[in-house]
Amino acid sequence: MQLYIGNKNYSSWSMRPWVLLRQAEIPFAEVMLRFDAFTPDSKFKTELAHHSPAGRVPVLVDDGFAVWDTLAIAEYLAEKYPERALWPAERQARARARSVCAEMHAGFGALRSHFPMNIEASLPEVGRRALREHPSVRADVDRLVQMWSELLSAHGGPMLFGEFSIADAFFAPVVKRLVSYAVPVPAAIAAYVERVQVLPGVVAWTADALAEHDFLEFEEPYRTRA
Repeated sequence: MQLYIGNKNYSSWSMRPWVLLRQAEIPFAEVMLRFDAFTPDSKFKTELAHHSPAGRVPVLVDDGFAVWDTLAIAEYLAEKYPERALWPAERQARARARSVCAEMHAGFGALRSHFPMNIEASLPEVGRRALREHPSVRADVDRLVQMWSELLSAHGGPMLFGEFSIADAFFAPVVKRLVSYAVPVPAAIAAYVERVQVLPGVVAWTADALAEHDFLEFEEPYRTRA
């Protein structure tokens, strides 16, 4: 299998299936398509057009068959590798895991907009300002805290549904955002953030992101090139 991804420092969507594959120890080949631009004639779009009509990363290609969209990729992997137990085993827990993944997939627009993923950046002042000036950002953070608190309490940790699952992979980019923008959270949530940070798949993705040194101005609303 090949997984087509974008820059690891910026591409939160790419991070989800990559971390999932690494954590589940499913063999795959990474193909990184650098974010040069998103115009139809850009190298990124031209190369991606060979693999996905949607023109976005990530894309999983398995024996020539392409699957795009993070939820679709997660479901494909869960069906192909049932022994990896990527979703919780119990039916209601599995439904709840799908619900929170879908909520992340479709929601949290204010958090995405004001806290774009930027792993190499440390932007605590931006975090404080956004939380102070944008109630919608605070509402998104409050919803995360509520969700994670309920799941950790219901399933006993250490991950959202006990053992690592697709849900933790889906929220791994959010964890990186909370760290980059120094978002204050309750102690139990901070402990979960730290547990996600030290997952081998997240550690590996973070190390690769820090090694890129590829400053893209169109992905940098808060920083300027040194």
